[in-house]
Parts: sequence; C-alpha cells; structure tokens
Amino acid sequence: MSLTQIAEIVGGRLADIAPDEAAATRVTGTVEFDSRAVTPGGLFLALPGARSDGHDFAAAAVAAGAAAVLAARPVGVPAIIIDPADPALQPGSGGTAGVLEHDTDGSGAAVLAALAKLAAAVAAELVAGGLTIVGITGSSGKTSTKDLIAAVLAPLGEVVAPPGSFNNELGHPWTVLRATPSTDYLVLEMSARHPGNIAALAAIAPPSIAVVLNVGTAHLGEFGSREAIAATKSELPQAVPASGVVILNIDDPVVAGMADKTAARVVRVGRTSDASVADVRADDIVLDPLARPAFTLHAGAAHVAVSLAVHGDHQVSNALCAAAVALECGAGLDQVAAALGAAGPASRQRMQVSTRADGVTIVNDAYNANPDSMRAGLKALAWMGRQGPPEARSWAVLGEMAELGDDAISEHDRIGRLAVRLDVSRLIVVGTGRPMSAMLHGAVMEGSWGPEATAVADADSALELLRAELRAGDVVLVKASNSAGLGALADALVEDPAADVSGEGGG
Repeated sequence: MSLTQIAEIVGGRLADIAPDEAAATRVTGTVEFDSRAVTPGGLFLALPGARSDGHDFAAAAVAAGAAAVLAARPVGVPAIIIDPADPALQPGSGGTAGVLEHDTDGSGAAVLAALAKLAAAVAAELVAGGLTIVGITGSSGKTSTKDLIAAVLAPLGEVVAPPGSFNNELGHPWTVLRATPSTDYLVLEMSARHPGNIAALAAIAPPSIAVVLNVGTAHLGEFGSREAIAATKSELPQAVPASGVVILNIDDPVVAGMADKTAARVVRVGRTSDASVADVRADDIVLDPLARPAFTLHAGAAHVAVSLAVHGDHQVSNALCAAAVALECGAGLDQVAAALGAAGPASRQRMQVSTRADGVTIVNDAYNANPDSMRAGLKALAWMGRQGPPEARSWAVLGEMAELGDDAISEHDRIGRLAVRLDVSRLIVVGTGRPMSAMLHGAVMEGSWGPEATAVADADSALELLRAELRAGDVVLVKASNSAGLGALADALVEDPAADVSGEGGG
C-alpha cells in the first residue's frame, strides 16, 4: 500500500512528505515497533515504552530504511500522524493498560487503534484472496497449540504464526501484517485480560476456524470469576461465521458448553474412545521417560499411531486440536501424525527439555504460569522424576503466578500442597511475597519440612543452591509467570559452564 492509502485507512494525516511523494511511496517491508528491527521499505510504530518513547527513534528508523512512521505527533521525517483525541481511535472496553503501561497521554493507544485498522484492511483483502485464518484461545496452552497447528499446516501451504506469545492488541495485528498474498494460513492466538478483548481481536482478523482449549483461572484477578473468563473465551466461537468451524476441547465441560454459542459447525475433540462423544479423539495414551506422549489418534473410522516430540500429558489435548484443524484444511490422517511427530518445542521457555552432559535434565517452562499450567508442569516433572535411577531427585523451582487477584494466596497454597502430593523430591520457592510464603506454607502443612521445601529470596539464591546440590539423574522444573524473571535462571542452569549441554530431549 502507498502511504496515502494507509493514511486513509487509519484516519491519519501525512507530515513531512509531499502528497505526490506519499502517493508514490509504498510500504514493502515489515511493520515494526522496535527501530532495530526495521527493514527497508517498512513502517515504524512510535509507541511509548518503559525507558523511552518510540517517537525519539523515528529518525533512526527512517535512516535504517523505513518508508515512514506511524506516530501521534510530527517527528521530522515522513510520517502518518494519528490524533489521540480522535473518537475512532479510542481503546475498546478492554483498554490497553496491560499492553502499554507507560502510555500516559493516550498516544500509544491511538497508534495501536490505527494499527488494528490497518491490519483489518489487510486481513480482509487477503481473506478475499483465499487466506484461511485460524484463531486459538484458552486459559493455558495457547502458544504450544499455536506451534503445533503451524507445524501440521506447513505441509499444506505457507503458514504465518506469531513468535512466542504475540497475542494481544500489539502482537495480534503485528502478526496479521506478516501475512502476504502468498500466505495460505494465518494462525493467531488470542489472549484476554478483560471482557471484550477477544471479540476485538477477532474483529481485526475474523477466523474461519476457531479453537477453544480450556477455561481456567489465568488472569482471575482481572476478570473476577471463572464465569467471566468463560464468557470472554466464548467470544471467539461467537465470532466465527456459520460457514466456519469451531473446534472445542470437550474434556473441559465449560468449553464443551460453548457449542451453543456459535452458528458455525462444531468439531469436538477429547481423550476418549467413544466416537459418539468426540469427532477427533485420543486413547491408549502413554508417556515416555521424558513425558512425551504417544497415543492412537482417531478421526471418524480411521486411526493412526502418534508419538509427540513435546513434553507433558497435557500436550495430548493440544495435539488433538491441531489435528482437527489440519483435517479441516484437507490433511490426511497419516500426514497429520507425521507432522505432529516431527514438531518439537518451537517457542522458548515453554516445556523446553534439555539434558546436560552431566545427566541433569532441565525443564524450562518459565515464560508463563497459572494454576492450570503449573499443575500440568508439576505432573510432567513428577513423571520424569520417577523414570530415572532410584537416587535421582525431582526439583520444582517455582516463582509467583501473577494476576490471580484475591485468589493468589489460596492458589499458591494449593500448588505447594500438590508438589508434596506428587512426591516431588525438592521444592524451591523463589520470592518473598505473600503468595510465595503461602506456597511454602502449603507444602509444609501437607507434610514437607526441612530441606524438602525451601524458600529463597531470588533467582540468584536458587541458582547457588542448585549448583551446590544437583547430581546426575536429577530433573529440574523451572516455572513461574514471566514477571518473576525465572527464565534467566533456567537458561543459566542449561548453560552452566560446569556441565555442557548435550541437547538431548528436545531442548
């Protein structure tokens, strides 16, 4: 598109560029919010950040090759200027507080709203040209499922999917604008902090295939109740037209009930052998020593053996959803099984398993955590710990689960108790706040005392303890919400100079 076209779409005005030059200048590169990532012919988004304002880097972005800047005020280089006071560019019901925490004057929200309008225009054009959009939501497992869906669709055509967890008001349209006329499948995960968030994201790029994984307690502090979370997740199936498909994980009764929320055709997936209950299903599920599941995948009367390369029993449901998407897009069952078997962990710090040369296995799941994903991670750790030699130990190194509101204390207490019930050998609670004290208290009250349950102030203290005590055969799970910063701890354990990483286990 030309700069003139973009300005018309987003409702902006051109600055520091003549009208005839704007009409002739086309954006041929990527849209970026980091000036260091700008490509020739790209569009730079000037957004406020924690330490700096993107407007201050506009000139550097243009010098690096950007065709123009999308900004809230003139920046001395070719730009499309958005008026923060424009009613058409105000944030929706969910706001942007969780995306742009340092947007003090509303300029960032206006730029994001303009970005959404641009992405919506591009998505509509690409869908008219044959693009299939797949949307995914759920309280946990979105990123892992997104990666599996991208893997099973890759043999069918060109796939665009977000890196990591780009799933909010910034990452979602940024990903949409990665698609081109040659893209066959656009896979998008959709997160929410407030009611209306998912509906707003779905309006940018309306999916013809939607996947709902589960309804848990992630962001409970923001929503206030699990019922409110369920209502927000149901915004995705409601956004799918009657000509589309909604894939529901019936192992979650709340998700199963969303069949009544959509006019689209419903495909049910679940862990069952009963064809009358689920259309795509798994049975005969077993785990290998590294908790990688194998199962029989059924679709209609056909079935095939599947062995996953990702870790954790919870990945079975994710794989079923991915299989259902691929089957709807025309893949054969054998093709799906092969793609699932080849799809290892694709996003960092999400059940990344690495076995060091000294025999210690690190499970890096430090990017995100909520009660449901924490339970899944602990169950995988307990299983892996039981497969090693008798002297091997399982270590749960856990940080805080954020955004749980009034339930933070009770939920952390439950996780501490669960670690004991699963017979995890050692629990290291990282952090000094009340939730972490509750986790330690839960473990002690459940019957774990002395060195079995230990509290440390920070990640450095945890690393020091682990380096002193880990031995061959031990398995270590590092898990917390990203805000706890335990990803660096997990990386340090994997890259410990005292023990070279072998790469075994799909790390």
